[in-house]
Amino acid sequence: MHARRPILLALLLALAAAARPAAAEDRAGGPPRIVFLGDSITEAGAGPHGYVTLAGAALAERLPGTETIGAGISGNRVPDLLARLDRDVLARTPDVVVVYIGINDVWHSQNGRGTPKGEFEAGMRTLVERIRKAGARPVLCTPTVIGEKKAGTNPLDAMLDDYAGVTRAVAAAAGVPLVDLRKACVAHLEAHNAADAENGVLTTDGVHLNAAGNEFLAARMVDGLARAGIVPAASPEDRKVLRHVVMFRFKETSTAADVERIVEAFRALPGAIDAIRGFEWGTDNSPEGLQQGLTHCFLLTFDSEADRDAYLPHPAHKAFVELVGPHVEKVTVVDYWARP
Repeated sequence: MHARRPILLALLLALAAAARPAAAEDRAGGPPRIVFLGDSITEAGAGPHGYVTLAGAALAERLPGTETIGAGISGNRVPDLLARLDRDVLARTPDVVVVYIGINDVWHSQNGRGTPKGEFEAGMRTLVERIRKAGARPVLCTPTVIGEKKAGTNPLDAMLDDYAGVTRAVAAAAGVPLVDLRKACVAHLEAHNAADAENGVLTTDGVHLNAAGNEFLAARMVDGLARAGIVPAASPEDRKVLRHVVMFRFKETSTAADVERIVEAFRALPGAIDAIRGFEWGTDNSPEGLQQGLTHCFLLTFDSEADRDAYLPHPAHKAFVELVGPHVEKVTVVDYWARP
């Protein structure tokens, strides 16, 4: 009887190892495990015809073996995601975590249970940090709609736009992929809600997705994950993005405080201009000596030339140009289509 114990123990250990999720490091280089974290939209999205399920099927077609998991709970706000991140998400050892939140943070402001904007921003930053620390890649999504009427005419549109701007800014500052669902939904409704209905185009009630809405969101998620290089694109053209490169040489009369103020103003633009899909910046450290005095480089990413063209005359960009103008001795701008 004692002789059998080592064999029995080994068998139990093997079964336990098989039962637990494979660690991310065990899947390195293989198909990703993607967790979709959110509220009731994501909870329903994990159903048979929900956006998580539809996206999972499409992602697995592009990269066989890709695993998708829904981790949505009705009524959740950013503080709720933080409270259950370890248990519901990180314990599953994901490779990618798609964070789609913000509707309840805004919606429940009407009954005193919303999330103040500063707390929302801090929470989003903390989610990114904790997901990264666990070895997974965060992907942020802007909130969608609370009402489907024309942009700006639903009661909470301005607040939704404000919180979407926060998400864009957090993604840009952290250098993480962004799926701009707010922008996509507003554009779709502008084109497909001719009757200016409160619901029925993408949602059943102005918030929760109908069949068309689930298909729409699934397609946006797949496209966003492909653009981030997490799964293959349907074609090389699908991964093409427009880069807008800006380089400055500041005047000798400009102080370090002047330059810092300009950098912070540039960093704030993604939160004010939804056409910006990505943003990063840095200072020169080239050993070649060919920079011609240019010290600061800023890289903006756009989905299209139309988005870039909308950014240039935007009031927030024009205000930035007025701020930087007196301090710049030389500026160089280069735009190019980035292809894989």
